[in-house]
Amino acid sequence: MNATDPDFAALRRAMVKLQIAGRGIHDGRVLEAMARVPREVFVPAHLADEACEDHPLPIGHGQTISQPYIVALMAEALELTGRERVLDIGTGSGYAAAVLASLALEVYSIERIPELADLARRNLDAAGFSQVHVMCGDGTLGWPEAAPFDGICVAAGAPVVPDSLKQQLTIGGRLVIPVGPEHSVQQLTVLTRRSEHDYQQENFGDVRFVPLLGEEGWP
Repeated sequence: MNATDPDFAALRRAMVKLQIAGRGIHDGRVLEAMARVPREVFVPAHLADEACEDHPLPIGHGQTISQPYIVALMAEALELTGRERVLDIGTGSGYAAAVLASLALEVYSIERIPELADLARRNLDAAGFSQVHVMCGDGTLGWPEAAPFDGICVAAGAPVVPDSLKQQLTIGGRLVIPVGPEHSVQQLTVLTRRSEHDYQQENFGDVRFVPLLGEEGWP
């Protein structure tokens, strides 16, 4: 590092203090993960200086990396302890998968755009998270071969919660997903599976995500 290079570790600590803890995220493990995972690795090189700022950033192919607070909010909503198997839908550049890998035992991540799936694999490997399993496919159908999952995190807005994802959740598991209009404000919805057919639903507030495309999402 030379004198003009940003101190990313310091920027991440400030990000956590101001944008994440400052907005009410209290889970210490989530705060630690957000401070530790090198977000700058997961954004385009020319945007690295903006990696820790409070807004989404483009990653190509019409997709974005979510703002840090939203990643932390969704991770906290999963209530992970470190023993879980988690499914991540919408890998993008791989950042949320890396955060989840810092919080769970194992992470499976699905990206529908082949170029982004390849990018995510490279980024995850560069950041030391090569244990994350990345597949290119239809995230609305989940990953049946690896199911069931203790947590499922969906980084795109769905018209309704895909039934395939609900069925791949363990009893007691939590599913975090934006639900609502395709190009407007959605509700960040958390489903907890109480039994084979019973799900408890909570609303965590307004969010805005790209559409969840696929067989059980938007066409």
